[in-house]
Amino acid sequence: MIVVPLKEGENIEKALKKFKRKFEKTGIVKELRSRQAFIKPSVVKRKQNMRAVYVQHLQQIEE
Repeated sequence: MIVVPLKEGENIEKALKKFKRKFEKTGIVKELRSRQAFIKPSVVKRKQNMRAVYVQHLQQIEE
């Protein structure tokens, strides 16, 4: 459960912004989307490898 402590007289928009930020950090939405469809472990591993190669390529370009 997400708890957002509020100060006395704090603006509701500011409180909502804090709540949204905390909600994003928990990763609930990301997990829900990933659970909607099953992805084979081999496909997950392949995507991770492709991402690692891409990131390494970008790092080499910077140097």
